[in-house]
Amino acid sequence: MLTLKSLKSHPVFLMIVVTTLVLLAASSARHALFQSTAFDLAIFDQAIYLISQNQTPFSSFMAINIWGDHAAFIFYPLALLYKIYPDVHWLFLVQAVSLALGAWPSWSLARQAGLNNSISWAIACIYLLYPLVFNVNLFDFHPEVIALPALLAAILAARLNKTLWFCAAIVLVLSCKAVLSLTVAAMGLWLLCFDKKRNCGLIALFLGAGWFLVVTQAVIPYFNQGREHAAIGRYQYLGNSVLEIAINLIVKPNLVLGRLFSLETLEYLALLLLPVIWWLSPRHLSSLISAVPMLAMNILSDRPAQRDLVHQYSVPILPFLLVAVISSLAASNQQKGKTIFDRLPIPNYPLPRVIVIWSLIAFLALAKYGYFWTIYLNGIDTLPATREAISLVETKGSVLTNVQIAPHLAHRPVVRLTQAKTPPANLAEFDYVLLNLRYPGWMSDREFVKNLVTKLKNTPQFQLKYQRDDIYLFTQNANK
Repeated sequence: MLTLKSLKSHPVFLMIVVTTLVLLAASSARHALFQSTAFDLAIFDQAIYLISQNQTPFSSFMAINIWGDHAAFIFYPLALLYKIYPDVHWLFLVQAVSLALGAWPSWSLARQAGLNNSISWAIACIYLLYPLVFNVNLFDFHPEVIALPALLAAILAARLNKTLWFCAAIVLVLSCKAVLSLTVAAMGLWLLCFDKKRNCGLIALFLGAGWFLVVTQAVIPYFNQGREHAAIGRYQYLGNSVLEIAINLIVKPNLVLGRLFSLETLEYLALLLLPVIWWLSPRHLSSLISAVPMLAMNILSDRPAQRDLVHQYSVPILPFLLVAVISSLAASNQQKGKTIFDRLPIPNYPLPRVIVIWSLIAFLALAKYGYFWTIYLNGIDTLPATREAISLVETKGSVLTNVQIAPHLAHRPVVRLTQAKTPPANLAEFDYVLLNLRYPGWMSDREFVKNLVTKLKNTPQFQLKYQRDDIYLFTQNANK
């Protein structure tokens, strides 16, 4: 059993601590620069805050109960942190710790597979330097990051025959996002048929499949006013419901062949494999069966964001890709197979050093640390005025604002966004309207905001309470 004392003496403990601090600083800095967005940080922050206040977690951004989104009951334990003090930085901390903590089961899986301490340490480096880990930390907050170390821990528990720990890890994974039930079910199939872990395999298979049916056919439709999950819209060419899509995948394979065999898919697979390509062996890829559901969903989606290393969609793939690397290296070490690296005509450098160097190269090439000086500093000229205007929003009244400011005002029942395509029907429902004319955000434009400012100035019901550097704060007269 892992104790605090043993954790401190763990070979990767310092790596976990340093990575946590780096990730926390990066996400906090992005937020402070007003580069975090309503989708998805403000959505989850608002829901967790409302739960902590014993209110219904109704998302004013999506106009549904948050249970109708991903059925992520992990929000309820997260809300306990908000009861201590309601602050979005709790989510940044949880995300940073979760992402960094995955290095521990990565190292442990390598040791369990028979790799020596140096190579196992290099495996932890592969995980921590995998570009997705850094990139997804910058993209707001997503509960599935909690599932990343939990999936690795579940695999470790299965291989150590720790059934209770395996069940606990699986429940944690299922609590993070409904769609992860498919990953759990596929993992069960892999454990049962290939890893020869019958008990854990059956548990994962039935829990994953069962939870998927419950959430897609009951929980989400109930909280989503009878509608399917909004993400179904990304697969409209396959059908209008989960059941219809599943049927068409079987009876109409021609609908997906063009997506599967395309340059876009090839590029996506290259991005996923490049950081670990040299340490894989075609004979030891069975763990990737567990990644098939998420991989297929990303490839078949109409949304390009699902096929990169920036957004959260590839998170459930990483644990099984890492296990494939460990299996390949373990087999190579035992002369049961060779990785691509073993076949390269290069000098015999120490393998751990080569692994770390390549991982660092992949990180430098694909991680989005450059966003801090190419994107995140945009709008820095309006930061003081924006902060001052936010400080003047003194009540928990309803707010209309843009996507970048919304995460700083999400602790209230009603926050809505300025959208050029769907302007507010009734401005009177808002106690505050906070606008950034200079940087209106990706859902709006300057012309729309300019017209909105003019309209508010000519509406006696509203008062211009603050104006500086193209930042405008209007309040209803009752708030004077």
